[in-house]
Amino acid sequence: MNTNIIYNESCEQTLARLADNSIDLVITSPPYNMNLRIRNGKYCSRQIVKEFSTKYSSFDDNLPIEEYYSFHSRVIGELLRVSKLIFYNIQIVTGSKRAIFKIIGDYADYIKDIIIWDKGVAQPAMASNVLNRQSELIIVFDNENAISRQFDKCNFERGTLNDIWNIKRGRKVEKNHGATFPEELVAKIVTHFSNVGDIVYDPFMGTGTTAVVCKKLGRQYLGSEISSEYCDVINNRLKFNEMLFSSSPEDACANFCQ
Repeated sequence: MNTNIIYNESCEQTLARLADNSIDLVITSPPYNMNLRIRNGKYCSRQIVKEFSTKYSSFDDNLPIEEYYSFHSRVIGELLRVSKLIFYNIQIVTGSKRAIFKIIGDYADYIKDIIIWDKGVAQPAMASNVLNRQSELIIVFDNENAISRQFDKCNFERGTLNDIWNIKRGRKVEKNHGATFPEELVAKIVTHFSNVGDIVYDPFMGTGTTAVVCKKLGRQYLGSEISSEYCDVINNRLKFNEMLFSSSPEDACANFCQ
């Protein structure tokens, strides 16, 4: 299998070519379905509005809730086939919550733990009578030993890693993508749950944070991204960061942890 590649295609196309247990670690943050709204007690799509469209300009991000559930259920099922350990970062919003809650129930036997990502500052709600959102969930799936909370492969000592991670939101690297994965968040997962040389896959690569961090930390990356615009952003980020990649993975890890 070739690595250090971003495929400009749906992750379902990439996953169909991957062999069982060929990936060491999955880290991803899929679209949140921000443009599926509720009107008169029923789901409805809305015209794309900048305030709600935080990830993509190239598609509407407003799947019917049943389609959103079905798509993510299929993807998670395939990820469990190709990788033992999956970190799936999601935000509970109107357009995702029923699907996410159903997925949690359906895949309960594969959920090892849930990490709370505390971004430090809440994003103001876009409507009245709605809680501000300061946190996101990172659902950890394990395809072999989810019944236990012990990780078979990890790089931290007993009592040193908490389940609430206080990490600020990522800086914007592209004008149409306001929900960039923070490098610190990805680095925390990579350093604690993989080893140098491991293959890390991101099925929703976005602007390429997973690839950038893996390159810095000496891991191999593999990604899928349906937007050709974002594939260009990823390649530019990787080129821009070439000067940082000359340091050893250990030095890069130390820089992230400072």
